[in-house]
Amino acid sequence: MDTERWATKIDETTKGFKESFGKLSPGQLNFKPNAQTWSIAQNIDHLMVINQTYYPVIKTLREGNYKTPFIAKLGFMVSFFGKMILGSVQPDRKRKMRTFPIWEPAQSEISADILTRFEKHQAELKNLITGCEDLLEKGTVISSPANKNIVYRLETAFDIITTHEQRHLEQAREVLADLK
Repeated sequence: MDTERWATKIDETTKGFKESFGKLSPGQLNFKPNAQTWSIAQNIDHLMVINQTYYPVIKTLREGNYKTPFIAKLGFMVSFFGKMILGSVQPDRKRKMRTFPIWEPAQSEISADILTRFEKHQAELKNLITGCEDLLEKGTVISSPANKNIVYRLETAFDIITTHEQRHLEQAREVLADLK
């Protein structure tokens, strides 16, 4: 499967965050150019929040207790939602997106260890993904953690996660450009 490709993307994204923001002060990491824009730290926090909502899904799949909604039986819907979501998280950021409330980042000052926590999170995420080869081989379909009626293949979920991280790396770099 593509677990090595996803692991490589996770490593590249982690390196990008560390190289781009590793020398910034807590104030710089929390800088917001305006009220509508997330700070660099909020972008990082958002990624950890959203990625961690997939952990219980994987755990429930492993335990054999996962209940897929009826819509998951409709292959064209699985494909449609997967392509739609993946298309919406591309790094080019031509279209602004609102996130689901469960995935909002912290609104207060985020601690200076955010990059260290992110690096640890990325290692956990990589381990989670590389441990899912059996589920991927079965063509497992899951629901979005934000809405049980949005369904896509687990493989697509990992594409969404790794692509979404690149999107927010670019978004955070835009904030850094405003900081200078």
